[in-house]
Amino acid sequence: MTTRLTLVSHHLCPYVQRAAIALAEKGVPFERVNVDLSDKPDWFKAISPLGKVPLLRVRHGGGEEVIFESAVILEFLEETEANALHLADPLQRARHRAWIEFGSAILNAIGRFYSAADEAAFSNESKALSQMFARVEAELSARQSGPWFAGDRFSLVDAVYGPIFRYFDTFDGIGDFGILDGKPLVHAWRDALSKRRSVKGAIGADYPQRLHTFLRARKSYLSEIIRLQAIEIPQARSA
Repeated sequence: MTTRLTLVSHHLCPYVQRAAIALAEKGVPFERVNVDLSDKPDWFKAISPLGKVPLLRVRHGGGEEVIFESAVILEFLEETEANALHLADPLQRARHRAWIEFGSAILNAIGRFYSAADEAAFSNESKALSQMFARVEAELSARQSGPWFAGDRFSLVDAVYGPIFRYFDTFDGIGDFGILDGKPLVHAWRDALSKRRSVKGAIGADYPQRLHTFLRARKSYLSEIIRLQAIEIPQARSA
């Protein structure tokens, strides 16, 4: 398919990262344009029905189509570009789509975790996330025979979970919340994804600092932990 692709993005969006990983895995050239979602430009509002990223601008034959929603973008890329990331078997494709949807549910739970207003809510969200990853652990135990979700083959499920695990790189630097404890297969999958070139390249070099700044500004229980760390660290150094 001869096209020019532009991925309309945001620095932190995990759903954008899915599309960026899939494009990289397929070896498809694309341009990436970041937008400020707190001050959306008019051109973005005109082409984004939901006011969200990612968008994929597809220029072909002198015209342009805009595709929105990450799941739709991933399926479009599967249908139009080489190097398939879905399995050929329809039943296994359905299973993978289901676990992609579960990945979206985990992202929603992560949002509730870092937005929890008090200690009780934070604890409840931590436990809920731990239970979700326990289900992932059980699925990996029953099915996995290699470094990736489908074994030896990198798939769209991996593209979805790479950005999920990336949050924990920052969470682990804030505190030991125990969410992934006792889940060795999840840890091994996380480690393999962290080393994958497409996963590493889906973010900018300043992503960790941007995410830390975002979390600190949430006015949540987690942001209070971060704020107290910032106060305590200088005191420890001057002692």
